[in-house]
Amino acid sequence: MNLFDIIGPVMVGPSSSHTAGAAKIGNVCYKLMGEKIKKAEIYLHGSFAKTGKGHGTDKALVAGLVGLEVDDIRIPESFEIAKEQGLDFTISAIDLGDAHPNSAKIIMTGASGAVVEVVAASLGGGRIEVCHLDGVDVSFSGESPTLIVHNVDQPGYITEVTSLLGKQGINIATMQLHRKNRGGEAVMVIECDDEVPVETRQELERQEGIMKVSYYSPR
Repeated sequence: MNLFDIIGPVMVGPSSSHTAGAAKIGNVCYKLMGEKIKKAEIYLHGSFAKTGKGHGTDKALVAGLVGLEVDDIRIPESFEIAKEQGLDFTISAIDLGDAHPNSAKIIMTGASGAVVEVVAASLGGGRIEVCHLDGVDVSFSGESPTLIVHNVDQPGYITEVTSLLGKQGINIATMQLHRKNRGGEAVMVIECDDEVPVETRQELERQEGIMKVSYYSPR
């Protein structure tokens, strides 16, 4: 147990799990999209679906999707802000099976037509976990700069990515490896101690066999 479990984060309430956590989930999705979001399909699971409206979970998620932070006093006005920004969104309930009861699935379409799908859970005290990204099981908290690299599942890519980060003086805090199937698509989730520069991410995207590079910055 830590301080956040007792008093929660600096936030717009009423709930650290259903409001602050939801806003953070939306904000992480906004940053992972990497461009203006034109459309968002928001699906609420478990407690989010049953009691979320009373806690403002719906408004908090939309607030994050338009770029508002957890402590932004405009969170209750997020639907109006979304309309002003041209974000078309829908909200409905879903059964995600054995997922955490405070979970949401969000499918976003960006201005370029790119689609990003995220499933994330609010764990309490404003903490979250991203559990699925574009159909692949992942696990990261959104507390650190996080690089997500989709690549062909073949030898050499892990060394290539970590070597590039090492040359840039970027220390890796945690690294997780996932894959959809052997020889198909693999995913590296790399939480870093330092921000990963745009130039480094662009260099990775140019490498043969790298299918997609996503990035989340807590700043």
